[in-house]
Amino acid sequence: MEKTQDLNPTMKNLKPLIAPYAKANTKKAIIQILNSVVPYIVLWGLMIWSLQYSYWVTLGLSIPAALFMVRVFILFHDCGHNSLFHSTKTNKDVGFFLGVLVFTPFEQWSKTHAIHHASSGNLDKRGIGDVMTLTVEEYLSKPTIVKIGYRLFRHPVVMFILGPLYMFLISHRIPRPIVGKKETRFQIYHNLALLVMIIIMVLAIGWKGYLSIQLPVLWIAGAVGIWLFFLQHQFEGVYWAESSEWDYVASALEGASYYALPKWMQWFSGNIGFHHIHHLSPKIPNYYLEACYKNGEIFQEKVRKISFLEGFKSVGLDLIDVKNNRLIRFRDLKQAVATD
Repeated sequence: MEKTQDLNPTMKNLKPLIAPYAKANTKKAIIQILNSVVPYIVLWGLMIWSLQYSYWVTLGLSIPAALFMVRVFILFHDCGHNSLFHSTKTNKDVGFFLGVLVFTPFEQWSKTHAIHHASSGNLDKRGIGDVMTLTVEEYLSKPTIVKIGYRLFRHPVVMFILGPLYMFLISHRIPRPIVGKKETRFQIYHNLALLVMIIIMVLAIGWKGYLSIQLPVLWIAGAVGIWLFFLQHQFEGVYWAESSEWDYVASALEGASYYALPKWMQWFSGNIGFHHIHHLSPKIPNYYLEACYKNGEIFQEKVRKISFLEGFKSVGLDLIDVKNNRLIRFRDLKQAVATD
């Protein structure tokens, strides 16, 4: 493990620690496609078979199927960063196919996610590719109806239970012209490909059979995915700064967490818990994130490490208290205003 004495690290002095891992390995990528997509398809087959015997068995199988869907999404995610394979074309082609499996348009999502990486932790550039979080001042300035809407949006029931189905069934179906004409065109291609897949499945097992399988799998996978994304940038001490003071390295090391999951959960989540490493260099594919983490002392000391159970403490941190440089809960709003 290499050390660095720099208290204010820059990309220049971190590059030697990152560079060995910021490269694709085709063999590893193919193995991951096989050990993720194939089990997902097999589980779908088992769920279809189980429908004729017991829907409880089908629901039970939907849990591992959803976990494999999460892993497939991570491979899709890496394709979006052009990091899973060496070839840009292969990443785009595979990414489009995986995007249909995980109900997410490749080009559009990749563009908004790239914006998220370029602006994470920047107070002046929120709203695209992130979980919208208002500052105390912004919240207090809103009309009552908007405040209620924001509170509902941030409520765990809405965000983690209703949110997954809305995002993957509705939001991802809508083109976002703001990201560009090419992305909008591929959004349409994605929707058509998804429609073809759904029609084939409905013709094969009926619409009731299809929905009874797809909805639980999509809901569970979506809830897990939103939870992971939420916790990556919503925790005590997370980094926020205005554009004039915003720093890329600080936003990665201090604005993205290391979610220390049990090994089996780490595998299904494609090592995305090493999120600070991923934000430092999105070119590092998921299969090298842990190795990079272990290679640099700074990656272990400067990051906010969150255990699996500790992650639940982040729920309810809904407002950015800019003046005191912290996230607060709605119940702490009066105290925060009083100390200004």
